[in-house]
Amino acid sequence: MKLTTTLTLASLLAVSLPAMAVMNASPSFAASAAMLASLDPDHDGTVDLNEAKTAASALFDKLEKDKDGTLDAKELHGRVSAKEWAAADPDNDKTISKEEYLAYVEALFKQADPDNDGTLDAKELKSPAGRELTRLLK
Repeated sequence: MKLTTTLTLASLLAVSLPAMAVMNASPSFAASAAMLASLDPDHDGTVDLNEAKTAASALFDKLEKDKDGTLDAKELHGRVSAKEWAAADPDNDKTISKEEYLAYVEALFKQADPDNDGTLDAKELKSPAGRELTRLLK
């Protein structure tokens, strides 16, 4: 009985320790993994463009308080810098429509997908473009 208990505990440790090491390896990796999980409704371990746009659309609707169909700088709560704003607002009308928002999300998605496989994993979400993208999705 004692041998069985010892072997069971050893087996549990052998399985658990590598997973714990990965989770504790890097706070930014853990944050990227958590972000990935929240954006990955089909649980395939990646975010595709459709999933990113679905999340972005939901966030746009949540942020768009005055119901005028656009976001202004105040509604975005600092999610984009002045440089990013210029890219997201191509018509320079000082607001971002949902169409412009989703187009900008798509452009960032493509920047964050250097292997062009159409999906983003936790490592790609941790890249500068990936971090910029996640600010527009959550």
